Amino acid sequence: MKVFFHLFLSITNISIKHTMTIKDLEPSSIWGYFYDITQIPRPSKKEDKIRAYLLDFAEKHSLEVKQDKAGNILITKPATPGKEDLPTVILQSHIDMVCEKNSDVEHDFDNDPIETIIDGDWVKANGTTLGADNGIGVAAELAVLASDEIAHGKIEAFFTVDEETGLTGANALEKDFLTGNLLINLDTEEEGEIYIGCAGGKGTKAYFKYKEKDAPKKYFWFKVNVKGLRGGHSGSDIDKGFGNANKILARFLNSISRKKYNMILSEIGGGNLHNAIPREAYALIGVKEKYKEDIRVKLNTFLADVQNELKHTEPNLDIQLESVQIPSKVINRKTTEKLILALNACPHGVIGMSHDIPGLVETSTNLASIKILPDNLIEIGTSQRSSVESQKRYIVNMVSSVFELSGAKVLHNDGYPGWQPNPDSKLLKLAQREYKALFNKDSKVKAIHAGLECGLFLEKYPNLDMISIGPDMTDVHSPDEKMKISSVAKFWDFLVKILENVSSEDVE
Repeated sequence: MKVFFHLFLSITNISIKHTMTIKDLEPSSIWGYFYDITQIPRPSKKEDKIRAYLLDFAEKHSLEVKQDKAGNILITKPATPGKEDLPTVILQSHIDMVCEKNSDVEHDFDNDPIETIIDGDWVKANGTTLGADNGIGVAAELAVLASDEIAHGKIEAFFTVDEETGLTGANALEKDFLTGNLLINLDTEEEGEIYIGCAGGKGTKAYFKYKEKDAPKKYFWFKVNVKGLRGGHSGSDIDKGFGNANKILARFLNSISRKKYNMILSEIGGGNLHNAIPREAYALIGVKEKYKEDIRVKLNTFLADVQNELKHTEPNLDIQLESVQIPSKVINRKTTEKLILALNACPHGVIGMSHDIPGLVETSTNLASIKILPDNLIEIGTSQRSSVESQKRYIVNMVSSVFELSGAKVLHNDGYPGWQPNPDSKLLKLAQREYKALFNKDSKVKAIHAGLECGLFLEKYPNLDMISIGPDMTDVHSPDEKMKISSVAKFWDFLVKILENVSSEDVE
């Protein structure tokens, strides 16, 4: 019995020893702060809790802190003794996160912490976005501020709000908030790659006003669900060939909306955020009873076609049809026809590739969301990106034209500028040198087809010299988001080396 008991204890201890959490990972400082951040709800425009955490952090570490009217926070750490003459370095990240979850997951992003899972060399969340975009950047800044082991000049740790839904924090930045001329943005997703440029973007929304009608009798009513898609970031993943649930749904509805089936639409919805490729979409529709089997057959054929088209990128794509009770109201036929035609015609995906930087997407658009709003309104959300301003205007006008031709009202947000690459950047040269010294290989210098706040910073502070770095992440803006554990240590070592070796010669 004693032998069995000791064996049980031994096996139990082994099990306990290997049940790691992210707090057990190294470097412990950055992972410890990342854990704290995952426990704090921080949807875009609802960053009060994480801002309170940052203010409390500054007080505990006796660091100077200030907050602007938009809610952006700047924590300043003095230079370590003997380094007072070094230039000030601004470290920057955004504190909000994209809140996406799988439809079968119960999670309240306003109140619930993120449940993290270690899967080999990756950290992911349990059915939700992880928030490594940009929580790991925030964690890195806090680890630098808390460290007594890094020799550096003055540090300005800059935390912006509401990056994901409008870059409103960066837009509202005041011209006297920052003092440094070197800025390291911590919001990219490939370790070993140094970004020096990004695309600009603009959002376009279309609104269809519809009339409610009573649902006709003797109709077969069913719900079509498009699901199982990967989603992803509407900038950095737009060239991956992932499916768009809204486009797939519109394509099917267009195939059955002709007069033969007398299709009637009661509800429609898909996607959520302008910067995420929609993973799921649905429609509640009706056809005459005599056509219900035709519709089932047509859906099976359609599904087989789309699965074949996307077999390399969307292995889990599924379209389900389920019978439902007759709805109380439906959308009038004329609006239904115009809506479906517009959704089917609306462009999505890569529009053009860069001729200056091989492999870089230059221009794209995302058919992001379909939502039924109060007062009989249907809202279509789209976003356009380009590293060339004239091309950005062109694709915005292209998308607008589709919806204006369909009689919809079209509105635009202010958008944001791109970040023009500066290959002669002294901060870039320093970063390249330090990466080669650390890892005995060259870093890659790139621009990204996604929105970074750097373009807006440059408008307010034209003398800024900027780069952007980060660890490896995949499938951001989707519940499949994950971050590579081993890359975080390399990202951290790289950042520390830059801070330790920046000199007055690295400022213009």
